[in-house]
Amino acid sequence: MPLPILVLAALLALTPPLVLPALAEEAPAAETSVPALAEALRLDDLFAVLHDEGLAYGEDLETRMFPDGGGPRWRERVGRIYDVPRLRADFEAVLQRELGAEAAVLAEIDAFFASELGRKVVGLEIDARRAFLDEAQEEAARVAAETRAADRDPKVKLLQRFIAAGDLIEMNVAGGLSGNLAFLTGLAETSGDGGSLPRDELMAQVWAQEEMIRADTTSWLQAYLGLAYAPLTEAELASYADFMESPAGQRLNAALFLAFDEVFSRVSYELGRAAGTAMQGHDI
Repeated sequence: MPLPILVLAALLALTPPLVLPALAEEAPAAETSVPALAEALRLDDLFAVLHDEGLAYGEDLETRMFPDGGGPRWRERVGRIYDVPRLRADFEAVLQRELGAEAAVLAEIDAFFASELGRKVVGLEIDARRAFLDEAQEEAARVAAETRAADRDPKVKLLQRFIAAGDLIEMNVAGGLSGNLAFLTGLAETSGDGGSLPRDELMAQVWAQEEMIRADTTSWLQAYLGLAYAPLTEAELASYADFMESPAGQRLNAALFLAFDEVFSRVSYELGRAAGTAMQGHDI
């Protein structure tokens, strides 16, 4: 029997990078280091939200895949998989590997966070992510995005420019496919005879979902970014896109996506293994 395809929208297919606005040149320089960058990005706050997303996703998996095989042990296992200190440390380690030796790039990026606008943007991103924990608020944001497009709101073009600058759709689709493959791999290893499925068959099942992931990613990004940046002026959004198109913005974007992909592909694999075990009725 084919294994189910599960779109890991909570953390993978729909995980946008934190993107940061341009600051005035006279802004005071911040400390130049990856830990300082992690502090400016408020990674502790971000991963607290991602932890809550993971717990909610774990409940959804339990309901759909093994309603009688989860229980407290499943929820405890999901909590360990989404352990904030572990994920946060692994994420920062990737940023250190990718950006730690690029002092000039870090200095430029860190400078962006010395302004009020930089702090404002990071806060708006995290607040919107937290709001999306409520399905009703996410749906309202999707409707609002459709309304903006129909009304030809000037911000729509700015958001599209911003999305294009970070290649956010394609990068998130790639992350979603990678995460789904990791999940199915873990699931196949622990769900009985599913382990005999060859990798090319697993990949075929994943690639069959590409267009669905792309459509949902596009809708999600427009809703999320529209909600997050609603308080910003058009000039602020334009500055944001300017930064994303700069060499420093491109390096930050690439490093963030790589960090998300490495950390949460492992999360997906671990979830798959745990789900396969639960489906067999074994201890997790």
